[in-house]
Amino acid sequence: MNTNSNVYTVIYTTLICVIVAAVLAFASQSLKPRQDANEKAATISQILTAAQFDFDASSNDAILDFYKANIAEAFLVDAEGARLSDLNTADAEIIGLSDQKAQNRNIKDGQPYAIPVYIFSNGTSVLAVYGAGLWGPVWGYIAVDESGLNIVGAYFDHASETPGLGGKIKDDPAFRAQFEGKALDFADAKTFSIVKGGAPEGKANAIDAISGATMTSKGLDEAINVWMDAYQKYLKAEEE
Repeated sequence: MNTNSNVYTVIYTTLICVIVAAVLAFASQSLKPRQDANEKAATISQILTAAQFDFDASSNDAILDFYKANIAEAFLVDAEGARLSDLNTADAEIIGLSDQKAQNRNIKDGQPYAIPVYIFSNGTSVLAVYGAGLWGPVWGYIAVDESGLNIVGAYFDHASETPGLGGKIKDDPAFRAQFEGKALDFADAKTFSIVKGGAPEGKANAIDAISGATMTSKGLDEAINVWMDAYQKYLKAEEE
């Protein structure tokens, strides 16, 4: 075959593309179990951090073992606050981000949803949060005490918020620390508020927004309210 012909160039290019695609597909499939394990450990680490646990994060196994030793029960609840199904705590079964994204869509569309509750042996319950920031999704976890209303801790993460600004929802411990000692108030116009310019003094269900990150703060504010309101009937039942 004439290696200078257009036919040869097309065939050669096609073969290279096919080979590269096959190699990438094989690599992706081979690495998927490890990627899934890393994502699961990262999510559990965020749940434990929200619950104010001090744990060994040196390896995925250490994180999972700590979770299994401290989780009392985990399950899904619906819009009526009813318990739907249990998560297998012996296998550290959790609800990942893709599922939280799907449930966020169901909540907003008024469709049936199933959202997770993680209850630890110290009585702390951890609830999920998911929504949209400025550049992509934001998510996280809010931990409440046995009353279901008093916040003991929180952890948030994001896909692509601006470092030093919106990225502070993850990177700034001082922002997360504001949630400690605050409360959910379902009788208020908003269950919880992240307030630009600063929360009113003495307001138990509000914190200060991040300076210079208005849209990220608004997005997280909305995510918290959408999801806490979705948990409302479950939390009120726990209060009783």
